[in-house]
Amino acid sequence: MSGPDGPRAYFVRGEDPILVAQAARRLVDRLVGDRDPSLVVEEHGTGDELDAGAVVDACTTPPFLVDRRVVVVRDAGRLHAADATRVAEALRRPLPGVQLVLMAGGGAVPQVLVKTVGSVGEVVDASAGRGRDRGRWVADQLRRSPVRLDALAARRLEEHLGEDLGRLEGLLDALAAGFGPGAHLSVEDVEPFLGEAGAVPPWDLTDAIDAGKVSRALSVLHRMLWAGGRPAPVLLATLHNHFSAMLRLDGADAVTPEAAAALLGVKSTYVAKKALERARGLGSERIGQAVDLIAGADLDIKGRTALPPELVLEILVARLARLARSGVTAGRARGR
Repeated sequence: MSGPDGPRAYFVRGEDPILVAQAARRLVDRLVGDRDPSLVVEEHGTGDELDAGAVVDACTTPPFLVDRRVVVVRDAGRLHAADATRVAEALRRPLPGVQLVLMAGGGAVPQVLVKTVGSVGEVVDASAGRGRDRGRWVADQLRRSPVRLDALAARRLEEHLGEDLGRLEGLLDALAAGFGPGAHLSVEDVEPFLGEAGAVPPWDLTDAIDAGKVSRALSVLHRMLWAGGRPAPVLLATLHNHFSAMLRLDGADAVTPEAAAALLGVKSTYVAKKALERARGLGSERIGQAVDLIAGADLDIKGRTALPPELVLEILVARLARLARSGVTAGRARGR
């Protein structure tokens, strides 16, 4: 439901706080238009406290000196259920010229408020998604970019940023400042602007290991350690969960993705199918060896050796990738 000025409320949702902030900024800029932001925009939640009473007052008080007030609430997940109900009730009593923008963050936003915004306004999805959705999201951002990248430059940019897609907007703006709006750029033009490589998702590491690509697996590991800032115990837990899923499926009666998903307790049949296929490809003996390697690395990280945790992980990942490669080779030999 919209008023004469458009929807009365917006909820900008997403997991990446940078992408949420960027989407909210674009939305607020659009709502403000050519008005003076200092007279129109009222922000809440920028400090340690989020005063729900002040938010309600802002939503129920007519604009002063201008025809519009845009009330921005950062980290709306900090609102308690009772406070969220008060804000939701205020939204059900529309006031001309007042629009509310809620930003995800600070925890889960109470459903009463999310549902109310959905009924009187719009939900803006600021997430990039995963897999093909992520690729489409990046392609869409590049189409809107002030510069034009050729296919190689676009691929290099996406690979370099990894999960750090919050850097994309600033990077494209920097390229526009350097080469001018509308410039057509190659990978050689883009390379000097890239800076430090971004983090990558955990399945990039497990995919590289499962494919037996030692160099690729180590490269991904380094990006996760340094660019992603993931501690060694967290990465070890990722590897443990990955091979534990294969161990649970090995020898089980699950022969379909649905049965495998039920056994693993996951909703995604795609994830379960991958685990099932990899368990079959690796085989019982190699799965057992992988679990033993991970258990040994866990003890090494906890102090059994004097090796740095990062070096322990490098050794482990290289061994797991070699183990997987031997499984791939054995599988090809059986297929002859």
